[in-house]
Amino acid sequence: MKVISYNVNGIRAALKKGFIEWLEAANPDVLCLQEIKAQEEQLDLTLFENAGYKYSYWFSAQKKGYSGVAILCKEKPNNVVFGTGIESMDFEGRNLRVDFDTVSIMSLYLPSGTNDARLDFKFTFMDEFQVYVNELKKEIPNLIICGDYNICHEEIDIHNPKMKGVSGFLPEERAWLDGFIKNGFIDSFRFFNKEPHHYSWWSYRANARNNNKGWRIDYHLVTEPLKDRLERAYILPEAKHSDHCPIVVELKK
Repeated sequence: MKVISYNVNGIRAALKKGFIEWLEAANPDVLCLQEIKAQEEQLDLTLFENAGYKYSYWFSAQKKGYSGVAILCKEKPNNVVFGTGIESMDFEGRNLRVDFDTVSIMSLYLPSGTNDARLDFKFTFMDEFQVYVNELKKEIPNLIICGDYNICHEEIDIHNPKMKGVSGFLPEERAWLDGFIKNGFIDSFRFFNKEPHHYSWWSYRANARNNNKGWRIDYHLVTEPLKDRLERAYILPEAKHSDHCPIVVELKK
């Protein structure tokens, strides 16, 4: 089972950059998207159906052109859950889950802390999401939370570890993610890859992507009961529809 997560920074813009051709070549069983920046009615869903994804689920922000997540599936899931039921986060369209027989897959778009107000919102989101996931794992032990966490976990995950005063690499953010992972998850990429210089996001400034001055802020966090099913995890930096790139995890069925 191949699961890809991709912050597309606007699905309509990505479609103009060859996204469908890439999707057909990458051929995941499940594709989790973040920052779709579109409402479902603004999209031609036959594009995805013709690429093999008959089942697509879209959870958009109430604010048009902002945030939003989606999941595209080749096979119909048993159940689809839009949001978390936490009012303070669901209006921004940041969480969507599909349940299959042996695994549940979530697309998460955690807020960025672009200013003091948004940083406060981010920390509140993180605390509420932790409580939500703690309860969810009791019901669903086989869970993959895919997405853009907007946090680098460790110094190896950022090109310049001295950037400690910037949101996304604040000590408090990193401590939260560290605790989140240690509370029953596996960082699937680091499970297989211990080397530096692997990133999933690059600023549009200063030719950062060509110089690989990036951040690894996109993750497939997999609950520990799935450990023995992990086969591969890797990043696809050659896909360039966004300032992020896709990340992949493969599991035994």
